[in-house]
Amino acid sequence: MIKSFRHKGVEAFFRTGSKAGIAATHANRLARQLALLNEATQPNDMDVPGWKLHPLTGKLNGHWALSVSGNWRLTFAFEGEHAVLVDYQDYH
Repeated sequence: MIKSFRHKGVEAFFRTGSKAGIAATHANRLARQLALLNEATQPNDMDVPGWKLHPLTGKLNGHWALSVSGNWRLTFAFEGEHAVLVDYQDYH
């Protein structure tokens, strides 16, 4: 289950479907990713072909990323069996 968000736009999209804080072209993929992340209990549950699940290093060590589109990524960490600090960012 997703316990916390860093990105208010992604949180609003997840909770209400509002696309105001995200790129509208990313909505379908983000919806699928967030739905699966909400059911996931570990990072490897998110290892879907084409999503390019990978661990992050440096200041985001301990976090994971999924490809949304281009340089845009959905990033998150896990505390126990819960996703936390879910973010949507162009981090490259």
